[in-house]
Amino acid sequence: MKYIPSLVSVLGAGLVLSLVSTKPAQAQVAYGSYIGIGPTVGFTDGIQFGGVIAGRYKLLEAPISLRTQVLIGNNTAVVPTVSYDFPLNWQADAYLGAGLVLAGGGSSPVGDKISFALQPGIDYMIPNSNTVLFGNAIIAFDAYRDSSGTAISVQGGVGLRF
Repeated sequence: MKYIPSLVSVLGAGLVLSLVSTKPAQAQVAYGSYIGIGPTVGFTDGIQFGGVIAGRYKLLEAPISLRTQVLIGNNTAVVPTVSYDFPLNWQADAYLGAGLVLAGGGSSPVGDKISFALQPGIDYMIPNSNTVLFGNAIIAFDAYRDSSGTAISVQGGVGLRF
């Protein structure tokens, strides 16, 4: 019986310590890296339709992701970006990425040369699944060899989280 008060005080101290060290809940960026596919539409050099293979690698504990879009159409372009992710709720985040358009050869939905790009977008993680819906735009500055025009494309699709 003399051990009961000691046990109660140990349990009480543990409860107090856990309450003191508990941090308040905060919204986190939607968790998950993914790879996905979908359509792309380029609007600048005439209307160009094609496909996109999209990938996101989410850096843990930081609102930053590494993203790559491969635009497939008349010609192929690869657009690697680094994004800052803004949480909207537990399933979705908006982001703004900056990176490069790596286009060579003929005209792609995002131009025909290497150029700087901004990529605003949104990711939505479907609850209780590994499915992601994504949508974004790519704005490529000084994207054409023959002019200093800006190229704009819009992509969207479905992905699988890993």
